[in-house]
Amino acid sequence: AKTWGDILMYDMEGNAMDFTKLRDFMRGLADGGPTASGHRTPAVIVTLPMYGLSEDTVLANQWMIQQALACGVHGLHLCHARNAAAVRAFVRCVRFEIHRQAVGHGLDEGLRMFGAHAFASKIWGVSPKKYYQVADVWPLNPEGEIMLGVKIEDHVGLSHAEEIASVPGLCFAEWGPRDTSYSSGHIDVAFDYGRKPGVVQPPELVAAANRVIAAAKANKLHILDNARPEDILAQLAAGMDIIAGGYEEAAEIGRKHTGRTMPW
Repeated sequence: AKTWGDILMYDMEGNAMDFTKLRDFMRGLADGGPTASGHRTPAVIVTLPMYGLSEDTVLANQWMIQQALACGVHGLHLCHARNAAAVRAFVRCVRFEIHRQAVGHGLDEGLRMFGAHAFASKIWGVSPKKYYQVADVWPLNPEGEIMLGVKIEDHVGLSHAEEIASVPGLCFAEWGPRDTSYSSGHIDVAFDYGRKPGVVQPPELVAAANRVIAAAKANKLHILDNARPEDILAQLAAGMDIIAGGYEEAAEIGRKHTGRTMPW
């Protein structure tokens, strides 16, 4: 609850999918808060063990999205986003049907129904009615407090990067450096990325990163990538603005460089 980070990435892709533990975790953050920045809890974004392989795949796993959001988390990160239809379904599953931005203009109406607010609204510290107002995707809904990201991290998704990044309702994207490296046959790079400074990236990985980053910028999405203290300024200059890697020193350097002061 007192973390130096702005965001906590909660992994249920590779770790156990246990919504009871997730509820306990969120309750613990609320009990241990507020954060040093004055927020009730840090923002928590969950990666689920469902992939954006197709529209049908995502819709069949809508229950995972529903259960995660009912725990009071603040966002979801879709792994292996492979096409725009899957990502549109992802956004649809996240939204309450009362929110209408872009419905009929790139999105179908939401599938999240009434009755999933009790625990989540308590974690957020708002009334149930207020939760329905703010539990929507930002920045599509300016009042929304849910952030959605996509990992474009294999050769199938890469070929559709521009269409994926243009789906309404997204907040951020990343090129999934480890999965992209692994799926391209570079397992050593996958293990070393973000951990060992000076690792030379094969040309096809550089091209993959540049394509996803360009697609994100063209659609005004925030971009998630790793950074270490020695390359944080270069990453910021390149447009990365959600910084992973777990280096507090990198965060301190980045905040000083961008002029961020508490509370932010």
